[in-house]
Amino acid sequence: MPITPQQARAVYRQAECLYPADAVATALDRMASAITTALEGKNPLVLCVMTGAVITTGHLLTRLNFPLQLDYLHATRYGAKTSGGDIRWLARPTTSLSGRTVLVVDDILDEGHTLAAILEYCHEQGAAEVQLAALVEKKHQRKAPGLKADFVGLEVEDRYVFGFGMDYKGYLRNLPGIYAAQECHSD
Repeated sequence: MPITPQQARAVYRQAECLYPADAVATALDRMASAITTALEGKNPLVLCVMTGAVITTGHLLTRLNFPLQLDYLHATRYGAKTSGGDIRWLARPTTSLSGRTVLVVDDILDEGHTLAAILEYCHEQGAAEVQLAALVEKKHQRKAPGLKADFVGLEVEDRYVFGFGMDYKGYLRNLPGIYAAQECHSD
């Protein structure tokens, strides 16, 4: 069910700031350093998972000072909803993955069913190596079997989070920090 900008603003006003912009920047610096150590000299192809990872990818790329190529893909289970469904492929990379070292960048690793499908796709397309970078990882035990991020910026408790690319019902991706929506309790 869509919400209005006023409803999104109310969610933002009541949200808890988990990580302000400076903490996110520090996490991106750490991720970039680890990615540089692992991938510099491997001619990596960076795949931005749209739409959520556009902000993370943009900020991360400016911290990677070595030759790389960039492409994107768009697979989703959420749309403007807050709970997942079937995976829909909206766009696949146009750059060949065959023989490449691929770095998939996403905003959040939650249960990871979409990311597992993306990583499987990369392997099916002949990628020599596939690594995963996620700005945020939720701490819980419901991850897709065997799924693990190679590079993680921040961890959050199992709450609905938004900001820095992650949305709340289609809004609030543009916030510079990471926020948790207030828990809804019914009587």
